[in-house]
Amino acid sequence: MADDLEAVFADEPAFVPYLAAGDPDYESSLEYVEALERGGADVIELGLPFSEPIAEGPTIQSAVVRALEGGMTPERFFEFVTDLDVDVPLVCMTYYNLIYQYGDEAGPRPFVERAASVGLSGFVVPDLPAEEADPLREACDEFGLDLVFIVAPTTRGDRLDRIMSQVSGYVYVQARLGVTGAQDDVSGQTEESLERLAGYDVPKAVGFGIKRGDHAERIVAGGADGIIVGSALVDIVADGRDDGASTETVAEQLEAKARELKAGALRGYEQRVPQAESN
Repeated sequence: MADDLEAVFADEPAFVPYLAAGDPDYESSLEYVEALERGGADVIELGLPFSEPIAEGPTIQSAVVRALEGGMTPERFFEFVTDLDVDVPLVCMTYYNLIYQYGDEAGPRPFVERAASVGLSGFVVPDLPAEEADPLREACDEFGLDLVFIVAPTTRGDRLDRIMSQVSGYVYVQARLGVTGAQDDVSGQTEESLERLAGYDVPKAVGFGIKRGDHAERIVAGGADGIIVGSALVDIVADGRDDGASTETVAEQLEAKARELKAGALRGYEQRVPQAESN
């Protein structure tokens, strides 16, 4: 399935939502992820909860806690992927400790092999430096999975070249410094980051802070190949849980938000098409 990752960016901007698998419980989470596909998701990032999610803000940290309290484990995560009824590529977002410690032998190969067997297409590993990623890159190559890296606004020079030599599928462009979390504006660092990455032949998906359709529109109009949205969706899950809303109601809200974000991305792309045709 790994070839599908880059392909989804080929004809139009990709909408890449994130949810923590198992938040707030296993069965509801399955329905929520499937609702995102109905709303227009092209790729779905599934968070495998880890007890020390250093790249995450309070919203996703809370989702991780809820999923862990609900019994989510690496093996349960693989069962979750198998139980999902979706037809878009799935990317596992997790931390290297879980990948490295899985299975009977140290190292990432057992985890990657298991991920491939359930149909995952790739990984995002926020705490894995590119300089230490060779074993995971080799395992991904062996089993046909992609390895997505996050590029911060401050990443430049040799470090950027190193990351981009390891990345496949798409690159996760961090729109702003700090941790994840929905924002009320679009960072001015985004366009600069996209310009810095323009010479690299891999799709660029922007995340960190996207909350509304107009955010998606602006980011894609500025040159992004896709948008990544997590906290704005996790907020819907959390609010529904706190308000005692039914799983069906929350799923409908997620689907509606997904449609809004995908539509915004498409509007942004339409603004770029005339420019491309005139060149």
